[in-house]
Amino acid sequence: MGLENFSERAKDDYQLVRKAVDEDDQSAFAELMERYRESIYFMFLKMVHNKDDAEDLMIESFGKAFKNLHNYKPSYAFSTWLYRIATNNGIDYIRKKRVSTTSLDNPITNKDGDALNLEVRDFGPDPEEELIKTQKKNNLREVVTTLKPRYKRLIELRYFEEFSYEEIADELNIPIGTVKAQLFRAKELLYNILKGKKNRF
Repeated sequence: MGLENFSERAKDDYQLVRKAVDEDDQSAFAELMERYRESIYFMFLKMVHNKDDAEDLMIESFGKAFKNLHNYKPSYAFSTWLYRIATNNGIDYIRKKRVSTTSLDNPITNKDGDALNLEVRDFGPDPEEELIKTQKKNNLREVVTTLKPRYKRLIELRYFEEFSYEEIADELNIPIGTVKAQLFRAKELLYNILKGKKNRF
């Protein structure tokens, strides 16, 4: 299995991975995120020099890692595999940002000089939203506690208190485009942790 040269921490990580994949153990997902959240966040902070972007990228990276966790093989440590996903995510982000730096919240001007606001399309409840809403709140809270306060409050308002996007924007005094963008990122992570559990509750 290739674990002989692993450190004790790497072996412990692998056991958590197996629990997460084989048993859909939600606490194993949360523990893996807790172990590497800060180091991944600070890696991104050095890359993008922006706290909010670093937080977003950290959440996206865990979302991608958890979505593909069944593909992880112990030929190298879980941390190595995770950092590779995170690094690629950061490189992709920087590359895209160089191409387009348009803000969702700032109007753009067309050739006639008219200001146009960019709208994030809202298609109503999607599979991620439906799955998150069906989970027992105490199970969801276990994962939400691993998020930083900014995201935790958004998730609480959206899924525990069932606020609309507009109500969240009013409550937190932030633009609705920001609400949608941040919820999309946090929701992706939650979905990847919770998927496959809907038949267990």
